[in-house]
Amino acid sequence: MRIERVAVLVLSLVLIFGVATFGWTQDASSSQAPAAQQPASPPPAPSAAAAASKTAPKLADYSRPRSHFPNPIAPYMTRSVDAAFLGNSPRIDQLLQNGKVMLSLDDAIALALENNLDLAIARYNLSIADTDILRAKAGQSTRGVNTGVVQGTPGGGVGGFGTGAQGAGAGGTTSGAGGAGAGTGGLVLSTSGVGPAVESFDPFVTSTLSIEHAVFPLSNTVTTGVPTLNQNSVTANFNYSQGWATGTDMGLTFDNSRQISNSKFTSLQPSINSSFRFQLRQHLLQGFGFQPNLRFIRIARNDRRISDSAFRQQVETTVSQIQNIYWDLVNAYEDVKVKERSVALAQKTLSDNQKQVQIGTLAPIEVVRAQSDLSTRQQDLIVSQTNLELQQSLIKNAVTRSMAKGSPLPEAPVIPTDTMQLPPAVAAPVMEDLVQQALNNRPEIEQSNLDLTNREISEKAAKNALLPQVDLFGFYGAAGLAGDPTAALLCGSPSAPAPPNCRFNTGLPNAFARLFDSSAPDKGVGVNLIIPIRNRAAQADSVRSQLEYRQAELRLQQLRNQIGIEVRNAQFALQQNRARVQAAQDGQKLAEQSLDAEQKKYALGASTNTLVLQAQRDVATAESNLVAAMSAYEKSRVELDRVTGQTLPNNHIQLGEAEVGVVTTPLAVPYVVPRPPEQQPQAAPPLSQRPQTPPAN
Repeated sequence: MRIERVAVLVLSLVLIFGVATFGWTQDASSSQAPAAQQPASPPPAPSAAAAASKTAPKLADYSRPRSHFPNPIAPYMTRSVDAAFLGNSPRIDQLLQNGKVMLSLDDAIALALENNLDLAIARYNLSIADTDILRAKAGQSTRGVNTGVVQGTPGGGVGGFGTGAQGAGAGGTTSGAGGAGAGTGGLVLSTSGVGPAVESFDPFVTSTLSIEHAVFPLSNTVTTGVPTLNQNSVTANFNYSQGWATGTDMGLTFDNSRQISNSKFTSLQPSINSSFRFQLRQHLLQGFGFQPNLRFIRIARNDRRISDSAFRQQVETTVSQIQNIYWDLVNAYEDVKVKERSVALAQKTLSDNQKQVQIGTLAPIEVVRAQSDLSTRQQDLIVSQTNLELQQSLIKNAVTRSMAKGSPLPEAPVIPTDTMQLPPAVAAPVMEDLVQQALNNRPEIEQSNLDLTNREISEKAAKNALLPQVDLFGFYGAAGLAGDPTAALLCGSPSAPAPPNCRFNTGLPNAFARLFDSSAPDKGVGVNLIIPIRNRAAQADSVRSQLEYRQAELRLQQLRNQIGIEVRNAQFALQQNRARVQAAQDGQKLAEQSLDAEQKKYALGASTNTLVLQAQRDVATAESNLVAAMSAYEKSRVELDRVTGQTLPNNHIQLGEAEVGVVTTPLAVPYVVPRPPEQQPQAAPPLSQRPQTPPAN
């Protein structure tokens, strides 16, 4: 019994050591990357004082596996992911005042960071990348993450109004760096991750438990002594296997069986067999060492960093879209004001002409001319008012997830509380400094560099796969036999031999004990050798991985050149639009003074009604040109921030808050001023309440 207890203890320690060693090596060799999880319901945006006293929302880390402790069955249970939240953050309700959404640019950006669906879709890629890390820790290949920019917000200046999400990936994303691409013949796969097969780092325990009853009719009775063999069998086999990052694999088998039959020539009825084998196998060439066996983990971690960078790019793109939509809204409001002043001026001219016709100092044709001009101005006003309603719909779509039935949001007009401002002229920054700033800050550069790192990892693994497979293995095992002997061998029976040649009744404990008494050992060492004679597949993968690496290097250089062009174009556009604003301001002054002079000349009889109407149209055109120039200037500043990678720091946006969709840090968009209360625009009246063209007299 003492031998049996020692054997059970040794076997238990081997199993526990294998599991513990695996867990320790995996935890020690992996650094945990943060993961983002879409919150089920974002908490209200707290005040600055409250935010300081509260901790940030916790992020779910899907790169960590569930442990067996304290719940032994936790790894086999589904990890629940919260349903997608389709409501809006409370911030939108705080901006509703008297049925209107009083929206500043800072509030618009904060709402977009909390509610915009492009960001909500891209946010899931962070957690998806975490699942690849978890999968790689088990020794499995990664599935990849879509890291393209989601462009499903219409009206944001990327593709224009009505442009939907780009790409064909999940959630409207495009393929990430190093992923699959579309070729002439269909899908083209990358060599990313190619190399020798990696052993499973997760331990596996397999077992077979069976009970069998069989009847075998026999053609002779020489071996069994009976014409029909009846046999009952019980089998209990167990196997434990595990791999390590060194290219080592361990296997432990423990087999047990009990068999009883009606055979007359079997000395043990029942017969109990027990055996075990412990085997270690080590790759010596292909698959040897940490480099090829940890490549999936390293690639998965780099992909997680690519996902972080891609999400930053998504935030920059979305914030730029929101700013463009906001300035389009401001432009629409200002344009409505211009058209309203133009209509009022045309109505006054028509009224004055009607009075002069009545007293006989003006020809009736001038009333018709003034009426035609008023109709044109009113048509322009209706176009501006409908465009304003469209811009209100676009901004509400961009900063909300949904507008539930019964909510006041669908009908609530959006009032922009900020206005455009032309900052004082300053010396233009050195172009090379701007380009270098963009190269240092653009997330696309970071993503391309990480992609090159992944390709280098794959290239080294493909080089290792060229080697023959040489495996050194060694094993040790033993077998034990026990059971009830037949009467011929039973000690004490008349025909039994004298002790110790006779046998006593024995069972499974006896068979198990004999596994460790060296009575029936099974041990050995050996080498497995696999040599591919032509090795063409490995050669192709190795060369292709190098070609793809060189191709990626050229793409990186092409991206650098493209960014340089984008920066120069954005800086030139900013300078041009500033000059356009100044020219429009001067043109507006000239048009207003020309109209004033023409009206005075007309009052003295030195001008005509046609010239007055033309001057009025010039004023309306000049005012519209100024509004359009200011909007274009604001958008060019937004674009310069984007191409130089300064969108987040210049607007005081915290990327960590964008990842969880809860904004507590006050934002501050530069060169934006609040509109004075007396200049706050009013909501456009419904179409049914808009002024109609009065009939001509």
